[in-house]
Amino acid sequence: MSEASAQHGVSKASAHHGFTTRDVLCFVTVSLIWGSTWLVIKEQVAVMPAGWTVTFRFTLAAAGMFVLGRIRGEDMRLTPGRAGLAAMLGLLQFCGNFQFVYRAETFVTSGLVAVMYALLMVPNAVLARIFLGSRISGRFMAGSVVAGAGIALLMAQEYGSAPPAGARDVAIGVGFTLLGILCASSANILQATPAGRQQAVVPLIAWAMVFGALMDAALALTLYGAPSLAAPPPFWAGVVWLAGMGSVVTFPVYFSLIRSIGAGRAAYSNVVVPVVAMALSTLFEGFQWTALAIAGSVLALVGVLIALSGRKG
Repeated sequence: MSEASAQHGVSKASAHHGFTTRDVLCFVTVSLIWGSTWLVIKEQVAVMPAGWTVTFRFTLAAAGMFVLGRIRGEDMRLTPGRAGLAAMLGLLQFCGNFQFVYRAETFVTSGLVAVMYALLMVPNAVLARIFLGSRISGRFMAGSVVAGAGIALLMAQEYGSAPPAGARDVAIGVGFTLLGILCASSANILQATPAGRQQAVVPLIAWAMVFGALMDAALALTLYGAPSLAAPPPFWAGVVWLAGMGSVVTFPVYFSLIRSIGAGRAAYSNVVVPVVAMALSTLFEGFQWTALAIAGSVLALVGVLIALSGRKG
């Protein structure tokens, strides 16, 4: 979470020689916290339109990020070099990605959305190859195919268990999830570019959240009109959790992890995320584990682990 120059040497070492202790701690922190956020998101969109729930989350998160920056003694000014990058990051990560994710969870279970996000490593690796020159191994490709087969089984499970009228909802939910993954991956690569690495992580994320929240608010106002603040206390507790733990704590950790071990390998945190998310979905959403769901989950996770063992950078 320090300046890019301080991370550059760590990036090279960890990308080629495995994870440092700090990388592991960052990896576990992100995986466990984000694993819990999927179910909270599901509860949020049941109370208020997705556009406004995202807006509230990142308005509060942006404020929290500026407080964090001040505590750390960071230079939080919006410099010319930071402004354009923060605006693009806000559009991709804190507007596009989350607008699609929140909408996806109105159509399918939070567990399925989380499992599909395990494939974030694929566009991350491909885009890193195109724009950053990172290598992709044959093992990574093979693992991606296995993981893709697992995701296909999980989607088949959703289609099979949905009533005839609900099959369309599954397709819409999957479509929104894929669009969210594309936005998230583009944001990951953007902040891992040389221009992104020149910016300190916390100020960049803080301003990206400001731009993202403004875009979210404009979109929500256009689609839904003015928001209603008459939501029950659990809703606002969820906003605080998602803004604080799910954003202020995790995004600096995750973006630093990308700079340390590479965008492709950082995305493997999504192996643990769906395990946590589907366990919570089983407890609170009544997710039914069939043979197809078990087989799909195992294939998806095994595929990702195969890819992890072969991906460099």
